[in-house]
Amino acid sequence: MKPQFLKDLTLPVIAAPMFLISGPKLVIECCKNGIVGTFPALNQRSTEGFEEWVIEIKESLESFEKETGKKAAPFGVNLIVHPTNPRVQPDLEICIKHKVPLIITSLGAVSDLVSAVHSYGGIVYHDVIKKRHAEKAAEAGVDGLILVAAGAGGHAGTLNPMSLVNEIKRFFDKTILLSGCISTGNDIASALQMGADMAYMGTRFINVSESMADKAYQEMIINSKAEDIVYTAAVSGVSANFLRPSLESMGITEDLWNQSKKIDFGNELDAAKAEAKAWKTIWSAGQGVTSIKDVQPTAELIKNLHNEFKVALKNQKDHHDFYC
Repeated sequence: MKPQFLKDLTLPVIAAPMFLISGPKLVIECCKNGIVGTFPALNQRSTEGFEEWVIEIKESLESFEKETGKKAAPFGVNLIVHPTNPRVQPDLEICIKHKVPLIITSLGAVSDLVSAVHSYGGIVYHDVIKKRHAEKAAEAGVDGLILVAAGAGGHAGTLNPMSLVNEIKRFFDKTILLSGCISTGNDIASALQMGADMAYMGTRFINVSESMADKAYQEMIINSKAEDIVYTAAVSGVSANFLRPSLESMGITEDLWNQSKKIDFGNELDAAKAEAKAWKTIWSAGQGVTSIKDVQPTAELIKNLHNEFKVALKNQKDHHDFYC
């Protein structure tokens, strides 16, 4: 079942909410140029600051639509639904107050939250790395599942995208989004060919002008290959993909990143602050870095992705005509 807003998009793409990377500038530019822009609520240090960002995005997109007569893509917010996050409820209340179109949940799918978002007409997508998580999210009534396959940035899974999509589609007939190494228009077309309704792109949007990423971070992505991505639980206690040079610059050797437990970054920090400190100095990325060789304005990147996507669809049609 494809989402209703898909017909209004330039590309079937959601720019993923990236910790310490995604902010209003990136979200607004994505939505103006026809793809869904998102950000984590926790990228703002307080619920009050979070609300300011939501208002900024809403007002900017409303002005854009009035000035151009064009319809902007919807925006979304990522909520970490976990007992250790004390901001879940207050941040959710802000989302309800401002009727945020899309809520992306992580680390927990809760039916009460889904019902609250549905009450104002919003939709909920939940990210998963395995079937068990997907089944629980489906029971909670989510509108879509984001399948985080092997090679994705951040807290990625280890399953091949083809097997993951096929496994989930056996019992879930709503929106399927695929994440993992999607950096080009051809990759977007491949995601649809594998059975996804939309592509979920993170790493490629680190290297845009409107990203909050450090310039050195963007340069490291340009100079990295797939083999420079290390999958380790040493940074946050949960396995995720990181850039090898950023690990090494912090003195994290191969012996350390091969450990299954989290490195102690300082007992004086609470869990949330420790996580933020680690991710600020140790940079995450997916294996899709191998296709990223520049930093572009978001508008230019989306235009290039669209052109690549059209060529990929034409090539698929040519193959169909030849073999069928």
